[in-house]
Amino acid sequence: QLQLVESGGGLVQPGGSLRLSCAASGFSLDYYAIGWFRQAPGKEREGVAYISSSGGSTNYADSVKGRFTISRDNAKNTVFLQMNSLKPEDTAIYYCAADREGIDIVVITTTQYDNWGQGTQVTVSS
Repeated sequence: QLQLVESGGGLVQPGGSLRLSCAASGFSLDYYAIGWFRQAPGKEREGVAYISSSGGSTNYADSVKGRFTISRDNAKNTVFLQMNSLKPEDTAIYYCAADREGIDIVVITTTQYDNWGQGTQVTVSS
Protein backbone atom coordinates (compact mmCIF):
# COMPACT_ATOMS: atom_id res chain seq x y z
CA GLN A 1 0.00 0.00 0.00
CA LEU A 2 1.40 3.36 -1.05
CA GLN A 3 1.66 5.75 1.86
CA LEU A 4 3.14 9.19 2.46
CA VAL A 5 3.59 10.44 6.01
CA GLU A 6 4.45 14.03 6.85
CA SER A 7 6.11 15.05 10.10
CA GLY A 8 7.93 18.00 11.62
CA GLY A 9 5.09 20.47 11.97
CA GLY A 10 4.44 22.46 15.10
CA LEU A 11 4.16 25.87 16.68
CA VAL A 12 6.93 28.36 15.94
CA GLN A 13 7.40 32.08 16.46
CA PRO A 14 7.61 34.47 13.51
CA GLY A 15 11.09 34.41 12.08
CA GLY A 16 11.65 30.86 13.22
CA SER A 17 12.34 27.69 11.26
CA LEU A 18 10.88 24.24 10.81
CA ARG A 19 11.91 21.25 8.75
CA LEU A 20 9.13 19.07 7.40
CA SER A 21 9.70 15.49 6.29
CA CYS A 22 7.67 13.36 3.91
CA ALA A 23 8.46 9.67 4.23
CA ALA A 24 7.20 7.12 1.74
CA SER A 25 6.38 3.51 2.48
CA GLY A 26 5.16 0.75 0.23
CA PHE A 27 6.90 2.19 -2.81
CA SER A 28 10.11 3.85 -3.91
CA LEU A 29 10.12 7.59 -4.51
CA ASP A 30 12.90 7.25 -7.09
CA TYR A 31 10.57 7.82 -10.06
CA TYR A 32 8.21 10.29 -8.44
CA ALA A 33 8.03 14.03 -8.68
CA ILE A 34 7.10 15.47 -5.28
CA GLY A 35 5.20 18.55 -4.31
CA TRP A 36 4.58 20.27 -1.01
CA PHE A 37 1.19 21.97 -0.69
CA ARG A 38 -0.57 23.85 2.07
CA GLN A 39 -4.09 24.77 3.01
CA ALA A 40 -5.03 27.47 5.46
CA PRO A 41 -8.51 27.67 7.03
CA GLY A 42 -11.01 29.05 4.55
CA LYS A 43 -8.52 29.03 1.69
CA GLU A 44 -7.85 26.77 -1.24
CA ARG A 45 -4.94 24.37 -1.27
CA GLU A 46 -1.89 25.94 -2.87
CA GLY A 47 1.37 24.58 -4.13
CA VAL A 48 4.45 25.64 -2.19
CA ALA A 49 7.44 23.78 -3.59
CA TYR A 50 8.16 21.08 -6.12
CA ILE A 51 11.06 18.79 -6.91
CA SER A 52 11.83 16.41 -9.76
CA SER A 53 12.50 12.71 -9.22
CA SER A 54 16.29 13.15 -9.30
CA GLY A 55 16.21 16.31 -7.22
CA GLY A 56 17.92 18.19 -10.00
CA SER A 57 15.05 20.60 -10.63
CA THR A 58 12.96 22.57 -8.16
CA ASN A 59 10.25 25.21 -8.32
CA TYR A 60 8.76 27.47 -5.66
CA ALA A 61 5.71 29.63 -5.15
CA ASP A 62 6.60 33.32 -5.14
CA SER A 63 5.38 33.61 -1.56
CA VAL A 64 8.10 31.28 -0.26
CA LYS A 65 11.02 31.89 -2.61
CA GLY A 66 14.21 32.57 -0.71
CA ARG A 67 12.73 31.23 2.53
CA PHE A 68 11.79 27.60 1.79
CA THR A 69 14.00 24.87 0.35
CA ILE A 70 12.80 21.52 -0.95
CA SER A 71 15.20 18.59 -1.08
CA ARG A 72 15.11 14.83 -1.22
CA ASP A 73 17.11 11.82 -0.14
CA ASN A 74 16.03 8.95 -2.33
CA ALA A 75 18.19 6.52 -0.39
CA LYS A 76 16.05 7.32 2.66
CA ASN A 77 12.85 7.52 0.58
CA THR A 78 12.18 10.92 2.09
CA VAL A 79 11.57 14.46 0.89
CA PHE A 80 12.16 17.54 3.04
CA LEU A 81 10.90 21.09 3.22
CA GLN A 82 13.17 23.46 5.12
CA MET A 83 11.19 26.53 6.12
CA ASN A 84 13.05 29.60 7.37
CA SER A 85 11.95 33.13 8.25
CA LEU A 86 8.45 31.87 8.90
CA LYS A 87 5.56 34.33 8.86
CA PRO A 88 2.08 34.12 10.39
CA GLU A 89 0.68 33.78 6.87
CA ASP A 90 2.59 30.50 6.50
CA THR A 91 0.20 28.95 9.02
CA ALA A 92 -1.55 26.02 7.36
CA ILE A 93 -1.74 22.27 7.10
CA TYR A 94 1.15 21.14 4.92
CA TYR A 95 0.81 18.12 2.64
CA CYS A 96 3.24 16.27 0.46
CA ALA A 97 2.16 14.51 -2.71
CA ALA A 98 3.79 12.21 -5.24
CA ASP A 99 3.32 11.87 -8.99
CA ARG A 100 4.99 9.08 -10.93
CA GLU A 101 6.65 10.44 -14.03
CA GLY A 102 8.59 8.70 -16.76
CA ILE A 103 10.94 11.66 -17.08
CA ASP A 104 12.81 13.85 -14.63
CA ILE A 105 10.59 16.92 -14.47
CA VAL A 106 8.99 19.22 -11.94
CA VAL A 107 5.21 18.85 -11.75
CA ILE A 108 3.36 21.98 -10.68
CA THR A 109 -0.19 20.91 -11.61
CA THR A 110 -1.98 19.88 -8.43
CA THR A 111 -4.40 17.55 -10.19
CA GLN A 112 -1.55 15.41 -11.52
CA TYR A 113 -0.68 14.29 -8.01
CA ASP A 114 -2.52 11.12 -7.01
CA ASN A 115 -0.71 10.08 -3.83
CA TRP A 116 -1.18 12.36 -0.84
CA GLY A 117 -0.14 12.35 2.79
CA GLN A 118 -2.42 13.18 5.69
CA GLY A 119 -0.81 16.54 6.41
CA THR A 120 1.03 18.18 9.29
CA GLN A 121 -0.01 21.40 11.02
CA VAL A 122 2.31 24.39 10.96
CA THR A 123 1.38 27.33 13.15
CA VAL A 124 3.40 30.54 13.14
CA SER A 125 2.44 32.75 16.04
CA SER A 126 3.94 34.77 18.86
